[in-house]
Amino acid sequence: MAHTETIAEAIAEIVEEFEDLEEWPERFKYIIELARELDDLPLEYHTDEYKVDGCVSQVWLHAFSKGDRLFFEADSDAVIVKGLIALLIRVYSGRTPGEILATPPDFLQQTGLSTHLSPNRTNGLLAMVNRIMAYAREHRGG
Repeated sequence: MAHTETIAEAIAEIVEEFEDLEEWPERFKYIIELARELDDLPLEYHTDEYKVDGCVSQVWLHAFSKGDRLFFEADSDAVIVKGLIALLIRVYSGRTPGEILATPPDFLQQTGLSTHLSPNRTNGLLAMVNRIMAYAREHRGG
């Protein structure tokens, strides 16, 4: 899917959405909604090759390129984690490797997610970001 917004605009929109939801139970409901809206990852990618290490939940992340852009598909067996993946995909999918690498996950602090998730979920979220960054490094320059 092609993005009409920049990566900075996507992040600003996410931060604003979280600010509009004042209470954390509402924010977690929103994350669950994002999980439900995320396209299913084809079962062929539910293998160890695509599994993200460092997550307590099962998480699979597949990257592919089209032209100079990287796209991500993912899935998890935990609904909150799947919603977090949906946020990462919204920010990083459809971008160039350079854009991805130039965009640290600071929005996780801006949304408050980094302080409201359990330590295990935070570690898993950072493992997913690290995997996305690794794919971007692998695809940089072609």
